[in-house]
Amino acid sequence: MSLRHNNLARASVVAAALLALTACGDDADGASDETTSAAAGSEDGADESSAESEGGMALAGDIAIDGSSTVTPLTEPAAELFMQENPDVRIAVGTSGTGGGFEKFCAGETDISMASRQIDEEEIASCEEAGITFEELGVANDGLAVVVNPENDWATCLTVDELNAAWRDGSTVQSWSDINPEFPDEAIALYGPGTDSGTFDYFTDAINGEEGNIRQDYNDIGEDDNAAVTGVSGEVGAMAFIPLSFVLEAGDQVKAIEVENEAGECVAPTNETVQAGDYNPLGRELFIYPKGESIADKPEVKAFAEFYVNNSDEIAEAAGFIALTEEQKAEALEQIATLGGGR
Repeated sequence: MSLRHNNLARASVVAAALLALTACGDDADGASDETTSAAAGSEDGADESSAESEGGMALAGDIAIDGSSTVTPLTEPAAELFMQENPDVRIAVGTSGTGGGFEKFCAGETDISMASRQIDEEEIASCEEAGITFEELGVANDGLAVVVNPENDWATCLTVDELNAAWRDGSTVQSWSDINPEFPDEAIALYGPGTDSGTFDYFTDAINGEEGNIRQDYNDIGEDDNAAVTGVSGEVGAMAFIPLSFVLEAGDQVKAIEVENEAGECVAPTNETVQAGDYNPLGRELFIYPKGESIADKPEVKAFAEFYVNNSDEIAEAAGFIALTEEQKAEALEQIATLGGGR
């Protein structure tokens, strides 16, 4: 199954789960109502602005979104639910990777960019040169998991230095014993995303000290994190780095190992350790970047951003991601309240 079709399938499942949750609050007599009616009775947190613009007019128009394949399984169900409540709004969600998404965004091709890392200085400069302004909104948390084959019974916890030895540019590691002499002389095969991926940027920066620093002979799986799951599940000596949400979806096909954090503790990637900040340096926040001009001129874009953040807890849980912390949610809602101001 391709990444695009897999994300669409996940989006449909998540949207259905969210609709089921909202329907639970309805009277039993309303159980046979149409799906759109159930969606319209969604969370108390779904701001009424999702039904009409601030001027009282029904929302209508097109919203173009592109970017991170990691954030896509959150954005697609949010878009699906929003369109059910606002049938005259059409939202197109593309998946070009975090870097590819920012390229389109700063070229003025999209209204919202999805990112699994914060926008970098070069991308900010590109947007500024084009006159593109934006807001940064957190929508969920995720961890980058280091996964191995389930039959790997030796690598239970790796340090950042050990991961660096395997993954850095110029690495000569060919077997697990090259990483640690206590490990067996098992050939190692490495799988990871391509250079347009925010996951790639985040991992290489956190582990190798610089974005883009990686050995040249790893198996580049592009934007298809499921290909890494397939590769690791088929080779005893394989290792990969992928978003935690894909690990949870993969079940027993792969095994996530613990990573030694800055306190010297071996920590497994879980919702709790990511939210608490204990799973460092591989815990991260996920973002959307609405364009300032779109927020100011297209009320449907501001309404969608409000809807997305207001319902982010439920969307994240249903999609297998980690909800924002109370502090992150408060910050995002504060930014939402001022969206479009001064732009």
